[in-house]
Amino acid sequence: MQNFKSPIEAFLYWESHEPNQVFLHQPISGKIITHTYAEAGQEARKLASALKSLGLNSGDHVALLSKNCSQWIIADLAIMMAGCVSIPIYPTLNANSIEQILVHSESKAVIIGKLDDFESQKNGIPNIPKISIGLYGGKEGQLWEDLQNTHQPLQDIPLPNSDDLHTIIYTSGTTGDPKGVMHTVNNFTVSGKALVNLIKMPPKSRQFSYLPLAHVAERAICNNGYVLGSTIYFSDSMATFAKDLEHCQPHFFFAVPRIWAKFKEKILTSIPQKKLNTLLMIPIVNSMVKNKLKQKLGLKSAIFIVSAAAPIADSLVEWFKKLDIIILQGYGMTEDCCVSHFNLPNDNKIGTVGKTLSEAQAKLSPEGEICVKNKCLMKGYYKNPELTASMFDEEGYLKTGDIGEFDHDGFLTITGRVKDQFKTDKGKYISPSLIELSISKNSDIEQICVVGTGIPQPIALVTLSESGKSKSKESLSKSLFQTVSNVNPNLAKHEKIEKIVVMKEEWTVANGLTTPSLKLKRNAIEKIHQPYYESWFNLKENVIFE
Repeated sequence: MQNFKSPIEAFLYWESHEPNQVFLHQPISGKIITHTYAEAGQEARKLASALKSLGLNSGDHVALLSKNCSQWIIADLAIMMAGCVSIPIYPTLNANSIEQILVHSESKAVIIGKLDDFESQKNGIPNIPKISIGLYGGKEGQLWEDLQNTHQPLQDIPLPNSDDLHTIIYTSGTTGDPKGVMHTVNNFTVSGKALVNLIKMPPKSRQFSYLPLAHVAERAICNNGYVLGSTIYFSDSMATFAKDLEHCQPHFFFAVPRIWAKFKEKILTSIPQKKLNTLLMIPIVNSMVKNKLKQKLGLKSAIFIVSAAAPIADSLVEWFKKLDIIILQGYGMTEDCCVSHFNLPNDNKIGTVGKTLSEAQAKLSPEGEICVKNKCLMKGYYKNPELTASMFDEEGYLKTGDIGEFDHDGFLTITGRVKDQFKTDKGKYISPSLIELSISKNSDIEQICVVGTGIPQPIALVTLSESGKSKSKESLSKSLFQTVSNVNPNLAKHEKIEKIVVMKEEWTVANGLTTPSLKLKRNAIEKIHQPYYESWFNLKENVIFE
């Protein structure tokens, strides 16, 4: 592996050494648009010239508002080539949140790409230069395509210093307002090397990019692609997601737990569990079924399959393991640039997030909080030195806000969030995370939030999966009550779940109850529902439909 000192240096290497290799693979409306390394480089160089023509100077901030697509990557490269700092914005944010980030980050320009509903978002963009991509219906400001025709490619690309600011990533924020995490060029260089060492993907591998590139994990994975000279595939839409993933057959695949649950649901729709069990017991048929399912899921070539960002039920991991799909749990956060803990194919313990990576150090505080140190910790929160200082202990370890425990083999289990703990009116603290994980094994449940402030015992608020929605209230109540009856004997007296409340609506990014990376916004859920806890608790039913 080449010893690159920055993401842009890695790209420039492949641009000159493998100019004709396909770098970006973008399906759109039934067609495929590809960019070789040379073509992507030319387009990025012209866009970099355009950015400079706007009067932008080295170190200025340029925002990027788009779903994952080839132009996202090209825009990111152009921002680097122009010596600017990228401000990626989640494509699902509303106008108020977009405005908040653009103003706080002092962005001098914004590139507007592939979006589902820009009309509802455009009022959030202040009076700064805008570049829109006509391919995706963009009309604001200057057109990307016009700039490609009117600007010469930037020839001399100055390589950045390792301590230059590379990007400000605004956390998706499960609590409070988003915070701008500052990462240097060196941070992404160190993170990229760590991920290459961890995943051991072959050079010129295939990657499938669909989780938001505004999130540090997806950004780091694509950065990994720059280092390896990979081909990065994208999806056209949710409707074509399965077909696009199957076509790509990536060597590395990363999904959050809700996606693994959806995959399982999809499989069981075509092959009911009883029939699947029978097929898996027949020796030759067994292999054929597994191979066919892996092919259809797009995982036939995957050598490293990951679940992260939120806890995943052990039962779900075990279910996929029976199909020879080994899901490895990992752990990292925006502030540590994903270099923290991981399970490995030959060193994997289900239920944990793995051992501390060799590039990191970890310890538990006296209160059990996980603290991490590595060579790619954030520079700090943009324009918030007080909050930055509060995130580090006296030895320079990052305080993650997660509570955990190490076993005797060094595997880390996350047992909750410091801020998620709550007290019932009995005055005893409850950490909801592991309780939620136990109850979520019920496949009728899509999302779960265990709460209990101000009532004697905790209750579980749930949304339903497709299988849950298809059941009668009577059948569903029986299923949910049975799950609670199975879980409660393993809980302390003050932790036992008293009721399950089935929500009328799902918790989504659109209604502000999940982050763009699909984590629950517990504070927002509680704010809406806490006034009803006492009345729900006092109802005689064990399962309540909102």
